[in-house]
Parts: sequence; C-alpha cells; structure tokens
Amino acid sequence: MADAVPQRGRPRDAARDRALLEATLAVLAESGYGGLTTAAVAARAGVSTATLYRRWSSKEDLVIAAVAAYAGDLGAQPDTGTLDGDLRDLLRDKAVALTGRSGQLIRTLIGEAAHNDALAEALTAALMTPVRERVDVIVERAVARGEIPPLKDRDLVGDLVIGPVVSMFTLAPQPPHEVAEATARAAADRLLPFVLRAVGGKAKA
Repeated sequence: MADAVPQRGRPRDAARDRALLEATLAVLAESGYGGLTTAAVAARAGVSTATLYRRWSSKEDLVIAAVAAYAGDLGAQPDTGTLDGDLRDLLRDKAVALTGRSGQLIRTLIGEAAHNDALAEALTAALMTPVRERVDVIVERAVARGEIPPLKDRDLVGDLVIGPVVSMFTLAPQPPHEVAEATARAAADRLLPFVLRAVGGKAKA
C-alpha cells in the first residue's frame, strides 16, 4: 500500500475566513458595493490583503461568499403543526431578515445585481431559493395533514411570499432600528391571510 502524499502548507483557518466574511458585510453596509475594497476588508479583519487573496481571487468572489455565509446563518424552518403557523413563522422570518443590518446589505446588493450576473445568481441562491424550498416543504406538510388540496403550481407560492415582503422592506423607507423588528412582524401578520387564501388554507380561529 502506497504511503499517503502529505498535504503542503497549513490548513485554512476557519475563524479567519469567518472574520473576513464578517468584515465584508460590515464594509458593504458602510460603503456599498462600489465603495468596498479588498484592502478595507482586510484591514477590518486585521489580516493582510495577501491572506484575503489566498482565499478569494476578487472582490466579487468575496462578496458572493459573504452573501452565501449570511444565507447559511438564517437557520431552519420549524414545523409548527399547522399551515397557518408554518406560514406565519416563514413570513415573519423573511420580514425580519430584510430589516436592520441584513436588510441594508440586501438593498445594497440588489442594485449591483441588476448588471452583475454572478452576484444576481448568488442573491437568488441566498434569498429566493431557500424560501421556495421552505414553502415547498410547508405546502407538502399541509397537504399530508389534509389542510389543503394538492397544488398544481406550488412552486409559485414561494414567490407569493417573497414578492410582497421584498416590496415592503427593500423599496419603502425603513422604520427606526429600535422598532424595525416589531414593524416587520406586524407587516408579516397582515400578509398572512392573503398567502393562506392563495394556497386554499384558512386562518386559525
């Protein structure tokens, strides 16, 4: 049996990767995509630009990695046992995610994504695909429980969730930070009856 070939160099430091991605999000929030530089991100993370470039070869790659990491932090959708509860939690989760620091990040990147295909694909993967997948699971559970009949176009339900929430929290002026989360939850609750009606469900009495 041949001896294993030893790996060259030191393994990547996950904590340093995380620091660079957090620094990227912070600089994006402060300066926007146009004002973000790899030098500013490296300085914020306390590393050299050479360290950054060993991980990501360009500003675009770095931002895409930061968006992907942000999406991974949103967590899983719990099963509340009812369609009403599942959709309420999902709408609240998405509304809150589009306020505060995360909402500012998304608003910053949406404009750039209009003429940057790679960034647009990253935003779709980070923001829209997870919602569509969660909605698919929610609808499947509701059908299995007998709450609603099978849907022909259930892939469109995710867009019913995403569209109004994005419109409310990326295009309209945002409330002060101290009331943003409560405002987001209240807006999500107002949307819930309309989304339920679209999928053939009923609100809890």
